[in-house]
Amino acid sequence: MSTHLTNRRRARSVSASRAADALPARGRSLSSTLAGWLFLLPGLAFYLVFVFWPIIQTAWYSFYDWNGIDASTWVGVKNFVKVFTDPVLLGSIGHSFYLVIFFSLIPIVLGMIIASLIRDIRAKAVSTFAQVCLFLPRVIPGAAAAVAWTWMLAQDGIVNQMLSAMGLGEHATSWLGNQHTALTSVGVIGFWLQLGFCIVLLSAGIGGIDKSLYEAASIDGAGWWSQLWHITLPGLRGQIAVCLTMTVVAALASFDVVFMATQGGPGYSTMVPGVMVYRLAFTQNRVGLASALALVLMVLVLLVVGPLQRLVQGKEEA
Repeated sequence: MSTHLTNRRRARSVSASRAADALPARGRSLSSTLAGWLFLLPGLAFYLVFVFWPIIQTAWYSFYDWNGIDASTWVGVKNFVKVFTDPVLLGSIGHSFYLVIFFSLIPIVLGMIIASLIRDIRAKAVSTFAQVCLFLPRVIPGAAAAVAWTWMLAQDGIVNQMLSAMGLGEHATSWLGNQHTALTSVGVIGFWLQLGFCIVLLSAGIGGIDKSLYEAASIDGAGWWSQLWHITLPGLRGQIAVCLTMTVVAALASFDVVFMATQGGPGYSTMVPGVMVYRLAFTQNRVGLASALALVLMVLVLLVVGPLQRLVQGKEEA
């Protein structure tokens, strides 16, 4: 009987000591959680005030006909109907998707090939110098790059001078002033700006791929293109996902390059949603319609980038 009581007392003392040990642990966990929220609070407040709240206001304005000064009038979804039925507004969205080819697809494909070529350079100094030179366009602001390219693509610019020097003067034109070539010319500027970023990011990813894979592939007789397709491409899925996200957003939300190069002209041949929102809100005083177009653009960016991220990350996990 005494042995049974002793065991029960020991069990109680053990459980009491465990409860006593659990209290400080819970206190430490609570204090660390509170400290985490305190560190997060300034950034969260900044996000709510300067990002989330303007989005809510934009969504609210999109249901009104408002010139930004006088009283507004409720119009429901008429602004959204206007976005999807007006040829100019709908065409601006189509132009932004066309720019994805130059801002995103071509830079990523060409950037991966150039990054693979840089990997094959034996001299590290030469490799580093090449990456720095190719990354320089990314450092230049888009507005400044657009101004410089406007001079080069002018009727008497260096591009047409080079064509004339090569005996191709009949192909010379005002590249940004011709409705048939203006949008592609803007895309070339975007390609020039995005290529360096893709090369540097993909070069960093290639540096993390095990070199023994390339050595084994070479021993098995795999050529350069085969190694690029079967080793480099699968090893760069994470970096490609980042490149896709950054460049697609740059294409769909482009403003500075288009505004400084053409302002959406000639006519509306290079009009994109970013420039159209600016023109509607600040030159035509149609804040409600501008808000609706901005909201549609935001949703389109999310609808495009989200599936791309899932596609690339899903393949990476598989």
